[in-house]
Amino acid sequence: MPFENEERQRLTVTVDPAVVRAGNEAVAAGRSESLSSWVNLAMAERAAKERRLLAMAEAIALYEHEFGAISEAEIAAQERGDRHVEIVRV
Repeated sequence: MPFENEERQRLTVTVDPAVVRAGNEAVAAGRSESLSSWVNLAMAERAAKERRLLAMAEAIALYEHEFGAISEAEIAAQERGDRHVEIVRV
């Protein structure tokens, strides 16, 4: 993870009870060392997802700047292709 070498910080957050139960269940089942580490991993995964989405948006913007806006027809064609690939993998 990109944040591993940084000093950890304590914070106070409000979390839905179902999320806390899920974290505590993960700890009880041995899937996480502690609730803090479970929450830390979730936050790190969210940060990574947001970085990927930002990079994707930037790539699309660069593509559209060079080649023009992606049309609805092109999006539909890609979706059909994606479904075909998914069917083949199953």
